[in-house]
Amino acid sequence: MLNALIAEFLQHLKYERNVSPHTQRNYASDLEQFRTWILSIEKREDIEAGSIDRLTIREWMASLHGDHKKTSIARKLASLRTFFQFLVREHRVESNPAKLVATPRIERKLPAHLSMEDAVRFVEMPNVATDLGRRDRAILEMLYATGIRVSELVGMNLSDIDVSERLVRVLGKRRKERIVPFGEPALMALLLYLNDTRPIFIAAGKETVRDEKALFLHRRGGRLTTRSVGRLVDKYIRECSGVFNISPHSLRHTFATHLLDNGADLRDIQELLGHARLSSTQIYTHVSMEKLIEVYDKAHPKA
Repeated sequence: MLNALIAEFLQHLKYERNVSPHTQRNYASDLEQFRTWILSIEKREDIEAGSIDRLTIREWMASLHGDHKKTSIARKLASLRTFFQFLVREHRVESNPAKLVATPRIERKLPAHLSMEDAVRFVEMPNVATDLGRRDRAILEMLYATGIRVSELVGMNLSDIDVSERLVRVLGKRRKERIVPFGEPALMALLLYLNDTRPIFIAAGKETVRDEKALFLHRRGGRLTTRSVGRLVDKYIRECSGVFNISPHSLRHTFATHLLDNGADLRDIQELLGHARLSSTQIYTHVSMEKLIEVYDKAHPKA
């Protein structure tokens, strides 16, 4: 029955595919929403997965319009497709009805990013005369220097950093490992934090809290969370004049855009970002095209 199959699928995501807890929650929420809706329509306590067809799924998607954005509806459909794909592979159903349903057309937004001047100003905002300022500077420098995700940054351990070669080992989505280089400014900020601040945070932490393996710590010696880094970035946005509407992820977009603008190959950027598909990286060509059009409009006499 549908309820048991959803539970089995979520176990598959957790133990076989090693997806992140955030992704697990999204799948669980989307599938439970669909299950609740279809049972309310059928007026039953459970239903066979094989009895669900594409028309039922289209009807559910239609019910979502008005209360949900197109991006949210598209994600929910993708969750159903993956779920039924799992059921087909496990021989629980004969076909995937969600494959026959068209994804809502979504206007693709270009990722927010900073100019080179604003990026430098922003990462240099923290006051390195303070313990927290030294840590925050190292965090911002590393995010901009490597383009890693915030979840990857907070998951990093001391053993992942090679200061002599200026390399960091990153554990990305689906536990895929990659090696990313970083520059001299990031190295200097990192060494300042490691030598002058991190030992203080470790010493201040209770044994039950402190994490001696973690690279980036809060002042009580425990590993930072993605939420903590989000608050940290928000703080410096408020303090940095002329910088608006960016998030920790914007530093990743800034990293990729600046590499492309300065001649880096798209496939090299794909490798550095840890994208499984080149299509995920190609959005940055649109960002750079905007810049080219802007230069053309300013420079060409008949633009």
